[in-house]
Formats: sequence, structure tokens, C-alpha cells
Amino acid sequence: MKRALQLAQILAHGMAAHRDGRLAEAERSYQAVLEIKRDHFDSLHLLGVVRWQQRRHDEASRLIKQALRVRPDSAEACANLGIVLQSLDQSGEAIAAYDRALAINPRYAKALCHRGDALRALGRHGEALASYDKALAAASDYPEAHVNRGVVLREFGRHTEALASFERALALQPANSEILYNRGNSLQALGRFDDALREYDAALAANPRAAEAHNNRGCVMEKLGRFEEALASFDAALALQPDNPEALHNRGNALLALSRYPEALASYERALALAPQRVDTLHNRGQTLVLLRRYEDAISAFEAVLAIEPANPNASAGLANCRLLTCDWPGVAQIAERARTAAQGGDWSLLDPFAALCMFDEPAAHLAYARAYVHRQLPAAPPPMPMQTSRRKERIRVAYLSSDFRNHPVARAAIRLFELHDHTRFETLGVSFGPDDGSDMRARVAAAFDRFLEVRAKTDRDIAALLHDLGVDIAVDLNGHTQGARPGILAHRPAPVQVLYLGYPGTTGADFIDYVLGDPTVLPFAEQGSYREQIVQLPHCYHPCDETTTISAKAFSRAELGLPDSDHVFCCFNRADKITAVIFDVWMRLLAGVEGSVLWLSQMNDSAQGNLRRAAAARGIDPDRLIFAPQMASLGDHLARHRQADVFLDTLPYNAHSTAIDALIAGLPVVTCPGRSFASRVGASLLHAVGAPELISEDLDAYAALALKLATDRPLLESIRHRLAENKQTCPLFDLNQLCRHVEAAYAAMWEIHLRGESPRSFRVQPN
Repeated sequence: MKRALQLAQILAHGMAAHRDGRLAEAERSYQAVLEIKRDHFDSLHLLGVVRWQQRRHDEASRLIKQALRVRPDSAEACANLGIVLQSLDQSGEAIAAYDRALAINPRYAKALCHRGDALRALGRHGEALASYDKALAAASDYPEAHVNRGVVLREFGRHTEALASFERALALQPANSEILYNRGNSLQALGRFDDALREYDAALAANPRAAEAHNNRGCVMEKLGRFEEALASFDAALALQPDNPEALHNRGNALLALSRYPEALASYERALALAPQRVDTLHNRGQTLVLLRRYEDAISAFEAVLAIEPANPNASAGLANCRLLTCDWPGVAQIAERARTAAQGGDWSLLDPFAALCMFDEPAAHLAYARAYVHRQLPAAPPPMPMQTSRRKERIRVAYLSSDFRNHPVARAAIRLFELHDHTRFETLGVSFGPDDGSDMRARVAAAFDRFLEVRAKTDRDIAALLHDLGVDIAVDLNGHTQGARPGILAHRPAPVQVLYLGYPGTTGADFIDYVLGDPTVLPFAEQGSYREQIVQLPHCYHPCDETTTISAKAFSRAELGLPDSDHVFCCFNRADKITAVIFDVWMRLLAGVEGSVLWLSQMNDSAQGNLRRAAAARGIDPDRLIFAPQMASLGDHLARHRQADVFLDTLPYNAHSTAIDALIAGLPVVTCPGRSFASRVGASLLHAVGAPELISEDLDAYAALALKLATDRPLLESIRHRLAENKQTCPLFDLNQLCRHVEAAYAAMWEIHLRGESPRSFRVQPN
């Protein structure tokens, strides 16, 4: 009797110490009991719990199993064994332990709740949810079960129900940091970013060392466009958990958004050192390397993703773009073949729309790739803004949306259109979600609009709400599927009429864009079936240019430009990704046919230049006959150096656009060969509008013959140069006032169709 009393006193002391968190003292008490009675159930069991709390999980498992041999009918010991086994990543064995506990006590809420955790760890979410529901049926005031039920519901995408579970848990434990954090996660998933931010702040007030709350707070800041604050949150998370790959990945994303590319790359690489197989980090590392123009390294990053996920669409598209940008034509051919095979099976995800324009002259394929891309970007269409009552008004309010209101070809092309709008009939808004480069062009664009809105730091929904609240009648997307695009803005349907124009020569594939502006050459009505948008044809050329652009008076010598003094200079200042193997074959035949001639190209990345030189050598042409022109800071000087070229050779299937306009401004003849797609017919449109249709060839053989004729018939070449100079004063291409009136007529017709309650339809604007 005395011995039993002694054991009870020692055990009671240990249990009191255990409850107070004095684990070492509790441990000594339990061990003291076991020295007296080796099979003492409570001491074995509770010492096992102490060992679990000390993260000595193997010892914990041994001790609790030993206790259960003494008393196999203890539901609590069975449940605690399950918890220990989960800590050992033995979820299947843990479920068996919980089932053993529930066989003893079917309404044991703790066992039901933790059984749900083990099922969730095995990916059996439906069974986990059922287990949590049973736990709550047994004990409705069990906060942990409410929390874990909410986590499972969030994984099912049932965010509203998840939020309700977290709110019930919060009513039981109002200042619990974990519950506040999880509620913030659900609010973030529901797009309630301001509410989520408040919840994370409350979680951090309760527990400033909650690294995941800092991390997810940073994610909300990113979605709100507050990248500097996001970066500070990720840094706070990493101060607490320096080896957290999620926070390192997110920190890289914030740095990427801030254009701090080397730092972003370093953050991704630290994340990958900890989680080498993390696909999104590998992909974003590849994207950063592309922005740093380290294309070969980017190719390796995208290939690493595809080694893990062979059908990953983002990595496949990134790899295709890198192969195009490095003129790696065998690699491009391989990707094209893989994409065609996938497309035959109905999978249009392996290329992004821009790469498809560069690789295929097939409008129907362009539509399929664009539609697949929009679905990936916006898998769930956001709810449209409520439609406002439309009426005739003195001025139609038109908003131009772009990431390129800076020193960029789109801004350079469109600036006169913006400046020439009739402000008695149209109120114009510039909506900029791209960087401010501080350039003269940026300032000029901002001054051209009645109102200029800098919205880069706003979410897509917030920008859409702003346009809706401002009563925008017509929203004009100048990006399409180009870098910096934000299709999610117009997906909210902020304006009654939504239009694609200028920045992207193809279809968006989006149901929320009503019209695309083109002309009879680039967009014949026969191609309507390959467009989601309704085709609107302007009378002449759809592409504006700044007719006030001045050419520098600087008279470059060929020697200054690295060109031979007396030989024929073929020229193409297009991007590397527009140069295909097929067109390069034609160019090399021209160099072979015109002795001493050279091909003058824009300076490219080292990989592209090396591949082009090797391709020339493989075709029997001295690589030194390819001359690469460095970028010039002055547009006027760049235009002036065009005078030292003889013929501009267009590309196919993606023509020169702004580069062809530069050539025509400088009086340099452009030889083109139109294809079937919008992107492949821009050269022909420009030449019709400049009054030189004889420079349009019906096929590549005729293209080569025409270029050869111009290279060997100097009088013919000079006569065309002379006519281009004369036409510049009268041709539609350089009549921006006329183009502006035609664009305005298109907008007015679109608005009238809307006012009549009719669906968007194709039409042609009549010349004035």
C-alpha cells in the first residue's frame, strides 16, 4: 500500500510538471516510477508523449507500444501512438492506430480528427473530410477539427465553406494565430486581398514569429502590386526560416516583378538548392534567365522542368521561345513536330500564341493555341462587371490599355494616333500597367491622353473596377499575347465594347474581346472563322506610324557601320525569333548569287549570332558576310544608317512590322512575301499603303528573284527609292490624320452597334 501511494505521488508530480510544460521534470518523475515498476502503464504512455514532444519519435513509438501491451484497451494511448506514427511519416500505420482507438470509443473526437490528418497526408481528402465531420459531430467545440476541415475544403477549392469552418474555430479561439492565418489563406483564395491582409496582420500580432503568415502576407502584397512590401514580408519569413524554399521562391517572384533580375535569380537558385525538383521555381528561374538574355541557361532550366513534367505547358512554351530567340532551328523543328503531334490529339498547350505565330503560318492553329493559352491563364472566367445603361453621348470614352507606354515600338507607332484623336468626339484614357522608363516617349504618351492612369500596382479586378466606375465605353487592348499583357483585366468585362489593336498580329482566342482592328490585306473577311473577335477592316493599312519622326542628319559611312564600302547590302533588322531556316536559306542563296554582298542584321544574343554564322558556313557562305549592327540610343541615327543598306529583306511567317516602317521612313525598299496569317501579311499591307505593291512577291521563289533583281539592277533600285521618297508626302501609310479618322469611325460604328443592342459583327470602314 505504501509503495502504491509512493508511485501515485511521483506520477502526480510528473503529470503536474507535464501540464506546466516542464518536460525534463516530468521525464524524471516518469522514469522514477518505471524504476520501481517497469510495466507501469501511465508512466510508459506519458513518457512516450514527452519523447514525442522532444521530437524523439522512435523512442516515443517504442514506449507507447510498450504501454499498450500493458493496457491494450486504452483509446487515448492508441490515438497518441497514431500521432507519433504520423510524425514518423507512417500515415498508413497511424490510421490503423486511430482505427484501434475508435474500435474502443467510436465517438473519440481526438482520434477522428487526427485520423483525418493522416488521410489528408495520403491524399485521401474525401475520407479526411468525413473523418473531420465525425469528429465535430462528437465534439462541436473542437477548434482543431474545424481548422483541419477548413484546410481540406480549401484543397477541394470550396473556399467559402472553408472560410466558414475557420470562422467557427475562431469563435472558439479568437486570438489563435494559426486559425487567423488559415482564414487569411481562404480570403486570399477568394480574391478578398484586403481582408486577407488584415487577417495575416492579426495572425502576426498574435505570433510575430509565424513565418508562414509573413510569407503568405507577402503573396497578398504581390497580388496587390505592392512588390516592395511583399519583398519585406518574404525577408521577414526568411529571417525566421532561412531555408524555407517557398519563401525563397516567392522572394524571387517579387524581385522579378521589380526587375531586379540578378537578385531574383539568386533567390530561385537558393530555393532550388533546397528543393531541386520544384517545378515552378525551375520555370521562374528560366524566365529570369530569359530576361537576363542568358538563353542557353534558360533552355537548361526549361528542360529540367520538362524532365520532371514532360507536358508542362509553361516550360514547353519557354523552351520554344528560347530556341526561336537563339535561332536553334533543329531545336525549333523538334518542338514544332512535338507540338503538331500533341495538337493532333487535341492538346494545344505546348506553345504560347506568340511562338505559334513565329513557327506556323496557319490561322486556325493560331486560334487553337490562343484559346488554350487563355484557358490556362484564366481557367475560371471571373464574374463580369454589372452592365451599365448605355446611351448616346457627346463624347465616347475610349481607354487604351498597355504595358508598353514607354520607349517601345507600340508607343512609337501609336503616339500620333493618340495625339490626333478628336477630343470633341472622343475622351481618351491611357491605362498603363507597364514600367515607367522615364523616357521622353513616356512623357509624350502621358500628355496625349485626356487622362493617364498608372495602374501597375493594382490587381486585374481593381483595374477593371476602375474602368467600369469611370464609365469607359470602349476598352482597347494594345498587348494581346505579348510580354507584360494582363488579359485578366478585360476578362472582367469592364467596358461594353472591347477591342484588340496593334500590339499583337493575331487572335487572342478570348470570348471577352469583341473586335480586332485590321485592314483588307492582313485580315480578309474570309479568315473570320480563325478569329474569336469580329474583324473590322480599316480602308488602308491598320498600322499607324509617327509621321513626324525625324531622321538624323548624320551621314554615316559604310566603314563606320562595319559594312564594306562598295558591295551590295541586304538588310533585316528583325528580332532573332522571326528568322526561320526557310527564309535564311533564301538569304544565303542571294548572298551566293550576288558576289561580295553582305547581310546586315540587328545585333543579337551570342547564341543566335553563333548559330547564324554556323548556318551560313553550312550553306557555303563565309560567316563574315553576316554583319551585326549594335543598338543605337538615338532613333534618328538608327533611321539614318538605313541609308547605307540597299534592300530590306522581310521574314516569314512573321513579317517585319515596326522595323519595316523604319525602313520605309528611311526610303529603304522592303521586299516581302505574304503568307496566310495576319503576322505574315503586314509587310504587304505596309507596301500597299506606301504605294509600292511591286515589292510584294507571291512566293519565296519570286521573293528571291525580286531581291536579286534589285541587287543587280541599280537604276531600278534607285527609281523605287525615289518613288518611296515622293510617296511619303501623299501615301496613306504616313497620313496619320486620315488613319485616326478611320479608327474613330470604327469606334463609332462599334458603339452604335452596341447601342442598338446588337451583337458585335464584322464590318469595313469606308474611306473618307
